[in-house]
Amino acid sequence: MQLNKINFIALAAGISTLILVAVSIFFPWWTFTAGTGGNPADVEVNFSPVNFNLVVNGASVAIPLVLALNIACLLTLLAGGIVLTIYSVKPVQPYSKQLLGFGYKKPLYILVIFIAELIAIPLAIKAFGGLSFPLGGAATLQLPQNWSSSGSSQIISVSTALGWPFYFAILATALSIAARFYHRKITVPEAVPPAT
Repeated sequence: MQLNKINFIALAAGISTLILVAVSIFFPWWTFTAGTGGNPADVEVNFSPVNFNLVVNGASVAIPLVLALNIACLLTLLAGGIVLTIYSVKPVQPYSKQLLGFGYKKPLYILVIFIAELIAIPLAIKAFGGLSFPLGGAATLQLPQNWSSSGSSQIISVSTALGWPFYFAILATALSIAARFYHRKITVPEAVPPAT
């Protein structure tokens, strides 16, 4: 195996994607907390493409459809990371371009889906509930009167933040895309000297 025939960028992308999978299970990409000032918060959401935790008034809430989507995202990222890693050590084989084509897109798909969900969730809450909150930062919201059992409006504090795994996902995606462009440099045929 020649060192100049290894796609080191794809190797870094594959390993980064596999690390991203492991990290995303334990650390959320985005967090949301809302409450009236008590500790713990009334509502807590820890969200990443491979893990979703929703806690309402101290009780964990499971959503089977979200769990299925988390498993699908986990398998997609895992497949992408494994295939990129395999491709990286064999970038000039006849099947290598297909491996690269499969592997480099997976982190990109997951990142785009996550960003779309992040944009859609606040828009849906605003459209159906009339509440608006930032994607990152803190805000104080006044709940409509019909949301409260006492009939009076309530003030809640909302805090949201993007976690470091989100930025690591951007890095893994950028490496995957860079690996695709670097593939052309590796597969350029060497110039053959003219026969004498």
